Amino acid sequence: MTVPDSAMPAPDEAASAQAALTARDPVAERTLYEQHVDRIFRLALRMTGSAEMAEDLTQDVFMRAFERLHQFRGESGLGTWLHRVAITVILNAIAKRKAAASREVPLEPSVLAASRSGAVELDVRDRVRAAVAQLPEELRIVVLLYDVEGYQHNEIADLMGISAGACRMRLLRAHQVLRTMLPLEREEWGR
Repeated sequence: MTVPDSAMPAPDEAASAQAALTARDPVAERTLYEQHVDRIFRLALRMTGSAEMAEDLTQDVFMRAFERLHQFRGESGLGTWLHRVAITVILNAIAKRKAAASREVPLEPSVLAASRSGAVELDVRDRVRAAVAQLPEELRIVVLLYDVEGYQHNEIADLMGISAGACRMRLLRAHQVLRTMLPLEREEWGR
């Protein structure tokens, strides 16, 4: 398995971070933004399922990161620190969205049934995507970071503030839950 880009600092990443921190250099900030924006956006998109929300959250992540760049101690790569900021921002936004949704009035059952009647059988990828979206947050994040983004357990543990063993257990539990949610044929699981 390859190491994610964010775990290996770019040659000028440390210099850009230092310039952005000490001088609030817009060129250095832009360089850092360009180095990491695609990965942050993909992470936000996978965690929220909404391109519009992912775009907004990506901007929020960078605003928060540049405000708090002085907190970056250099103990890990800047990309790892930035992903930790991103996860915090995204989880807070998801929690706010859930709180707002819980205050909304649900549609009548007849309206929901009518909207489902025209649904077409989803392909495997869509079923997996939908199942992952239904996982509890702590399981969904581990699945996205490990299976989709390619992070190692120790990197995910650092990002989430848990042990590597807890990360492995969450991934195992997530895979078990997904298998029960997705009654797929043995060939579809690749086994």
